[in-house]
Formats: sequence, structure tokens, C-alpha cells
Amino acid sequence: MSSVILTETIAPRLCLVAITKHGAAQAACLAADLPSADICTSAKFAAQFAGLPNALRAYEGALRDEIGPLFEGYDQIVFFVSLGAVVRLIAPHLRSKDEDPGVIVVDDAGQFVIPVLSGHVGGANEWSERVADLLGAAPVLTTASDVGRTIPVDILGRHLGWRVEAPKINITRVSAHVVNGEPIAFVQEAGSPDWWIRPTPLPENIHCFKRFDEVLQERYAAVLWVTHDDVPAERWNALHERLVVYRPPLDNAA
Repeated sequence: MSSVILTETIAPRLCLVAITKHGAAQAACLAADLPSADICTSAKFAAQFAGLPNALRAYEGALRDEIGPLFEGYDQIVFFVSLGAVVRLIAPHLRSKDEDPGVIVVDDAGQFVIPVLSGHVGGANEWSERVADLLGAAPVLTTASDVGRTIPVDILGRHLGWRVEAPKINITRVSAHVVNGEPIAFVQEAGSPDWWIRPTPLPENIHCFKRFDEVLQERYAAVLWVTHDDVPAERWNALHERLVVYRPPLDNAA
């Protein structure tokens, strides 16, 4: 079975990018709260970052010439640049959601924080909420599972060290079932019980079980299974594109 394994990114490399006077002022405020973040700014605004401990790159040319190195060197890039401009700048550098860094846009007034790229796997959604909190801004999340406050299939349990094991098509299909509110069986045979971290209750379409053999499969659009057990090929085949398996650390008992 060809599958995708998703794991947690530790200590992300973060860069704040500003090209206007107001954007640089906002970036400087954020940098004061994020001393480990690097700064990339037009040389004429470099003085606004004087006295901060952050590493600073003050470029003389065009911002488009900085995008390649930024994509290679950082896990999260926060642009104090217009959304349209950022889309055009990053377009030539896009590869896949498993490889691209998280890209976040903050408007020039520092009112809105928008995750643009790699919201889930790349962590841009989480970082957008953190940046918004630090700036006193509003995060603008558009990912269906975040808006609907439901299970993010592709990163569930990542904070606990869980690995996601499933073909990519399964993750796509099951994610759709989840956000569309279809009945979902969540089977937890291993791992920490502290996997639900949203402030809202678990959605009513998610039905929890302690053992896989308790599930009447015909009643559910998909099955999310947290286990250490081997999953035989016939089970993957029987739940055609409807099964996603999570692997907790072996020392993380249920």
C-alpha cells in the first residue's frame, strides 16, 4: 500500500517579510515578541528594526529575488505584503503541501492575518492564530475543518506525536466526509485520550469506539482508527478509500 506519513514540525524556522513603512512597523512589533524569528526587509526600512535581537536581512533589489531562498530556508514565512502580490510572488515556487513552507499574509494595518499556503500540514493555520493573538488582529481561516471546528484528518494527533498512515486519496476522501458532516467512526485502541484540542465540543457526526470490531462499517462514511495493530490489506480494500489510520508513539499508552 502506498501511503503518506505526516509528522510534526519541531521548532519551525520563521521569517517576517516587510516592504512598506507601515508593514515594517508591524513586523517590528511582532519581532519583539518573536526574538527567534528572522527579518527580511527592504534596506530603506532596516532602521525600524534597530535594537531588536532578530537576525536581519536588508535587501537592495526586488522582493521576487528573495522568494526562492525564503522558501528553501524557512518553515513559516509571514508577509506584511498584500495578498495578491504574495500570490504572484510565490506562484513560481510552489511544489506540494508536503514540501512548501507555511505562508501567511498580514495586511498593512495589522488588522487581519491570513494563512495562504500549507495551512494544515505546514502549520500556517496554527501560526496565523498565534500571530493574530500577538498583533491583536483577526485570523482569517478558510480551511473547512477549522471553520467547522471539526477533525483535521491530515494532522489529527500531531501534537501528541501521532503519525498518519493512509493513501493520499483516503485522506482526501475522508476529509470530505468529515467536513460534510457525514457519520464518522473514531476508533481509539492506543495513544493519549487528549487528542481533541479545540475549545468546542466534538461534532455530533463523530462517533467514538474503543475497539474496531464494535463498528458496524455500513453505518459510517469513514473510519478513523488509532492503533498499534497491523492493518491487513483486506481491511484497506473492504473500506475502499474510507479508512485513515493513526500511529501513536509506542510508549504513549491509551
